Amino acid sequence: MGGKRGRGLRCGQGVGREERGAAEGLGDACVSGGRGQDGGRCGAARGQALTASPRSIGENIQLLVDRPDGTYCFRLHRDRVYYVSEKLLKVATSIPRDSLVALGTCFGKFTKTQKFRLNVTALDFLAPYAKYKVWVKPGSEQSFLYGNHVLKSGLGRITENTAQYQGVVVYSMADIPLGFGVAAKSTQDCRKVDPMAIVVFHQADVGEYVRSEDTLT
Repeated sequence: MGGKRGRGLRCGQGVGREERGAAEGLGDACVSGGRGQDGGRCGAARGQALTASPRSIGENIQLLVDRPDGTYCFRLHRDRVYYVSEKLLKVATSIPRDSLVALGTCFGKFTKTQKFRLNVTALDFLAPYAKYKVWVKPGSEQSFLYGNHVLKSGLGRITENTAQYQGVVVYSMADIPLGFGVAAKSTQDCRKVDPMAIVVFHQADVGEYVRSEDTLT
């Protein structure tokens, strides 16, 4: 990133107490974040990115950091949290911070109220490790990809023992990841609710690559 390097986001650092707590499902899809001094906020970025993810992938969050193909870490730049390899990060340090537009994959960003929100750009990394999944019927795919919630009438399948407000990854019936959501109903409740009831709250979808192209990176 050039110039000063933030503290608290060292590549190669193992998953610490904060991340282990998040891996136990203590995180949320939108968590409060503070703006600390210098590297303090940079250090918080790693914790919040890892705290936001476990709602969907649980303890598999450690697999994002401990990868067989190299060392990866999270880095904060311009209110966005990037998931980047150590190799690419070293190259980025030769670029002045003010000239650097982005690096790696944007996992999410801090809002004006300092809350961290996952981006759909993290989908390809989180989907393979998802513990809780929802499949939507072909007739409801387009509705979800336009940013709408999933109704019971459009629900194809849902992972057994999914709790209410559990983070889920939404798939097509052909097992293609479509986006993120939060279960509005538990698996048991989904079996008895009205066909027009909301069963998954929309959070992000791949349609954003078209609708919100300018704001994703």
